[in-house]
Amino acid sequence: MDTDDLSTETYSGILGEAEKLSHDLTLQYGILSYECSNEQEYIDNAEKLTKRLIKAKSYDLDEIFFGNPPNKEDLNNTLSMILKNIEKIKNIEKIKNNSY
Repeated sequence: MDTDDLSTETYSGILGEAEKLSHDLTLQYGILSYECSNEQEYIDNAEKLTKRLIKAKSYDLDEIFFGNPPNKEDLNNTLSMILKNIEKIKNIEKIKNNSY
């Protein structure tokens, strides 16, 4: 799937939040979409990616950010916000799926 296929909530909650910190972080979430067949799979994989990035070592971050990693505290703050946004997105999806 392409990022254009994501709902507004998912796009802004994940990609939009990532872009506030770093285009390279946004790129990681954008590339992820091509490995997914639907939005729910994207959300699940984005959550896994976010948790892996929180645990990443500095040498891993150096590679992920093409030799220019952001400040670790700023990165973790952004990743925490993305996780919060993912929870909100999941709640929106639950409401949509339970509506008649």
